Amino acid sequence: MDLKLQSDQDLIHLYISGDEGGLVELIRRYQSKIYTSIYLLVKDEYLAEDIFQDAFIKVINTLKAGKYNEEGKFLPWVTRIAHNLVIDHFRREKRAPMVSNGDDFDIFEVLGNYDESTEDRMVREQTHKDLKSLIQLLPSEQKEVLIMRHFGDMSFKEIADVTDVSINTALGRMRYALNNLRKMMQTKELSLKN
Repeated sequence: MDLKLQSDQDLIHLYISGDEGGLVELIRRYQSKIYTSIYLLVKDEYLAEDIFQDAFIKVINTLKAGKYNEEGKFLPWVTRIAHNLVIDHFRREKRAPMVSNGDDFDIFEVLGNYDESTEDRMVREQTHKDLKSLIQLLPSEQKEVLIMRHFGDMSFKEIADVTDVSINTALGRMRYALNNLRKMMQTKELSLKN
């Protein structure tokens, strides 16, 4: 059975029934989007990895306890968990030293490497780097909505619920974020041509 062809729900059922491959495939499928959404908020690679791992530990515990609600989509659910962990981190402390959880669990170790040409990887990494640097220049409310929508695939209703604003406010912030990114990209293009 090719796990890449399975739906998120099928992979969750596989994992719950004891097949670790289900979880590995879900992580492989969404690692980049979830990690990027965390990283763009915390701007610290090691902290983002810690929060990413904490999010999946919560996912694992919820799935094993049989408490996952199948009505929602997997990615927005995990993104919401990660976003709440980021908020908890900033509430707890402003950049205090990190403490290891001590159980030596590394979610990145369960992931295999997939084939990608060096050129493809370099182009992808440079594009992501450029976009991340532009996103960091956005006002925090706009940045937050953009990350949740595009990197977390959350609906505007979900974003409104998580950020505790109206749907219209979330939509407005997204519109301003996209307009601001467009202007920054045009400015960058002009500066590259000159």
